[in-house]
Amino acid sequence: MEMIIDFPGGSRVDAHFGPHTVATDQPPMASAPTPFAVFLASIGTCAGIYVLGFCKQRNLPTDGIRIVQRMQSNPLSGMIEKIDLEIQVPAGFPEKYRPSLIHTAELCAVKKHLENPPVFDVTTRVVEPVA
Repeated sequence: MEMIIDFPGGSRVDAHFGPHTVATDQPPMASAPTPFAVFLASIGTCAGIYVLGFCKQRNLPTDGIRIVQRMQSNPLSGMIEKIDLEIQVPAGFPEKYRPSLIHTAELCAVKKHLENPPVFDVTTRVVEPVA
């Protein structure tokens, strides 16, 4: 997979892949979320994809289900030390499926990559401008 990252103006930095564009920006005039906010959102939305799939496979209604993601930061470093994902279900959701929802959310590919991070290789290359 390849992504093209470009700079459309101001503090904007966009990622393009396939037919998609993920726009990011920086305060104070941010017109899109920051790259770090998009990263954090990818954790909860990835878990959500797995929870949604679990429910669809079992014909369980998803009305009233949501995931609340909370981040706890180290006050000295500012680095996030803990991420809590709370899967909220309505009162009528079958009790027997609640542990399976947790297990399913833990299968999230983003979470798995954080647990076993990739190696980064950052380089530069001179390219000629496109005429």
